Amino acid sequence: MKQIWDFHGGIHPQENKEQSNQSNITDAGIPPLLILPLQQHIGQRAEPVVNVGDKVLKGQLVAKAAGPVSVSVHAPTSGTVTSISDHPVPHASGMSDLCVLIETDGEDKWCERNLCEDYSTLSKEELLNRIRNAGIAGMGGAGFPTAIKLHPPRQDKVNTLILNGAECEPYITSDDRLMRERAEEIILGLEIMAYILQPGECLIGVEDNKPEAIKALREAAKETQIEVVTIPTKYPSGGEKQLIKILTGHEVPNGRIPADIGVMCQNVATAAAVYRAIRFGEPLISRITTMTGDCIANKGNVEVLIGTPIDWLLEQHGYLNQKGSRLVMGGPMMGFTLHDTHLPVVKTTNCLLAATNKELAPPQPAQACIRCGMCSEVCPAELLPQQLYWFAKGQEFEKAEHHNLFDCIECGACSYVCPSTIPLVQYYRYAKGELKQIKADQEKSNQARERFEFRQERIEREKAEKEAKRKARAEAAAKAQAAKKEAEAEAKASSESPAKSDKAAAIEAALKRVDAKKQAQASTVTPEVTLESLQKKLLSAEDKFSKMESAWKDALENNPERAEKLATAVESSKNNVEKLKAQIDEMGGKSEVQAPAGPSIDELKSNVEKAKNKLQLMLDTLEDAKQNHPDRVEKLERAITKNRTRVSAAEAALSEAMNSETATESTESNG
Repeated sequence: MKQIWDFHGGIHPQENKEQSNQSNITDAGIPPLLILPLQQHIGQRAEPVVNVGDKVLKGQLVAKAAGPVSVSVHAPTSGTVTSISDHPVPHASGMSDLCVLIETDGEDKWCERNLCEDYSTLSKEELLNRIRNAGIAGMGGAGFPTAIKLHPPRQDKVNTLILNGAECEPYITSDDRLMRERAEEIILGLEIMAYILQPGECLIGVEDNKPEAIKALREAAKETQIEVVTIPTKYPSGGEKQLIKILTGHEVPNGRIPADIGVMCQNVATAAAVYRAIRFGEPLISRITTMTGDCIANKGNVEVLIGTPIDWLLEQHGYLNQKGSRLVMGGPMMGFTLHDTHLPVVKTTNCLLAATNKELAPPQPAQACIRCGMCSEVCPAELLPQQLYWFAKGQEFEKAEHHNLFDCIECGACSYVCPSTIPLVQYYRYAKGELKQIKADQEKSNQARERFEFRQERIEREKAEKEAKRKARAEAAAKAQAAKKEAEAEAKASSESPAKSDKAAAIEAALKRVDAKKQAQASTVTPEVTLESLQKKLLSAEDKFSKMESAWKDALENNPERAEKLATAVESSKNNVEKLKAQIDEMGGKSEVQAPAGPSIDELKSNVEKAKNKLQLMLDTLEDAKQNHPDRVEKLERAITKNRTRVSAAEAALSEAMNSETATESTESNG
C-alpha cells in the first residue's frame, strides 16, 4: 500500500455531495445560441479565424492559439457565426471579453476528424501538437494549457505523474461521476501523458468519500502500472501542492513549480479530454458540470457544450430564482457569485450552485480581528493569514509579498473559520491584483527605459559613423589637394621648355597691350556738355517740378501729412532747376524758373472753411449714429480725428501765408 502523508491545516466543511452524485451523467442538449469566449484559459487570448456569416461544423476551429501560452477554441456544434464582439463572461469582476456567437442549426454535424488507433505510433511532438490543437486546458479550475504543462523544461525530469481525483470542494461531484462512468477513458488518457513524460510512477489520488470512483478506477487500471491511492477526506486536499504532499511527502518550494521537484499533477477530466483528442480527434468542446443547490429542481451532472448560456441551462433543470438566493459558479469555498445568468459555460466551469440563504448564508458584517490564530491553524500553505490581512488592508503590498502572499491558494479555509467573519480571501485577492499591476507598470517602465537607452546608443553610434565618414572625406580631399599641387609643381617645372616659354611671352605681351589701352582711355578728356543738352535737362526738370508742385498743393487741402513730405521733394526739385539754369547762364543761354507759388490767401481761407464744414457735418452724423447706428460710431470717431488734423493744417497754412504777405508789404514800404 502506498504511504501517504498529511499536510498542515485544512477543514472539514459539510460536503453536500449527495444532492448531485446519485444519478448518471446526462446530456444537456444543444442550445439555440452558443457564446464562445476566446480566453477560457491562463495565457494569451485566442485569435478568431472565422467571420460573421460563416457556416461552421462541430469541432471546427473558430479561434487559433496566439503565442506559446494559449489554446484554441472550437465550435461545439454546427451552425452559423452571428457575431464576434465583446460579451460578458464568467468572472468575479463581471468583466466582458471578445466572444464568437454561433446560432446552432440542430444538425450537430461533425467536421473531418483525425483518428488514431494507437497513440504509440505517434511521436511525443505529434502528440503534444494534437493536444495543443484540441484546445485542452486544465479542467480542474486553473485552466493552464495542458500541452505546455506536458512539456516541462529539460532539466525538470518528471518522476511522478499524479492525476487529481480528490474533488474536495463541497457540492461538486462532476469528477466523481466521471471517474465512476468513464474510468477507462481516464486511464487511457493518463497512459498517453505517461508516454509523453516517461515518469517513474503514475498515481491517482481520490478521497475516501468516493468508494465507487475508486473501485471503477482500480478495475480499469488492473493491467497497468497505475496506482489508485485512497486519501483522507479533508479540504483542501485537492489543491495541487497539498495533493503532492499527501502522495509523495515532498513540498513545492516557494516560487517554484511541481516539475522542479520531479512531480506533475493533472486533473482526471483533463486526462479524459486528452484521450478523446488523440483517439477520436475530438477537441475540447464539452465538459461535465454539476447542477446543484436547493434552487435547482433537477440536480445532477450534465455534459454541457462549451458556450452554452447559463440561463438556458438553468431553465432546463428547473431553476427556482427565489428571493435572497445566490448563484455561484464553482463551489461555496472557491467559487464566485454570478450577478448575470446570460453568461456562457466555459472550459473551467465544473459546477453551478444555486443556493438558498439557508445553504449559503449572506455574508455578515466584518468585526474587528480578535487575534485568535484560527486562520493560521487551518491554512494549508502554512502562511500567516492574519499578518497578510493587515498588510493588505494597510496597502503594504511589498511586505505581504515578502510573507509569501502568492503561496496562498485562496481556498477560503481561513475565512471559513474566522469568528469575526472577515473576508480574508478577498483582501488577499486584492493585494495580489495590486502587486501584479505594480509589476506590470514596472515592466512597462523598464521597457520604456530600455527603448530610450537603445535609442540614445543608436543616435551616438550614428553620430560616430557620420563623424568617421566626414573625417574620411576630409582626408581624401586633402590627399587630392596634395596630388593637385604636386601636379602643378611638375607642370611648372616642365614649363621651362622652349614651346611653353614662347606661349608665356605671348601672354605677357597681351597683358601689356591691355594695360596700355586702359591708360590711354583714362587720359582721354571728357567732351564738354553742350548747351542744347542742358536745355533739354532743364525742360525735363521744370516738368517734374510742375507735377510735384501740383501734388503738393492738392495735399495741402486733403492730406496735410503728405504735404509735409512732398514739401521736401518740391524744394529739391526747385534746387535742381536753379542749378541747371545757372549752368545754362554760364554757357551764354537764358532760362528762368519760378519758385513754387503757394495757394493765395483767399484759397487758403476757402480750404479752412471747407474743412470746418466737413468737420461739422461729421459731428452731426456722429450724434445720429450714437442713437441709431452704434456700430458706426467707432469708424466716425476715427474720421473726425483725422479731419480735425486737416482743419488745423489748413489754419496753419493760412496763418503762415498771411504772415508772409504782411512781411512783404512791410519790406516794400521800407524800400
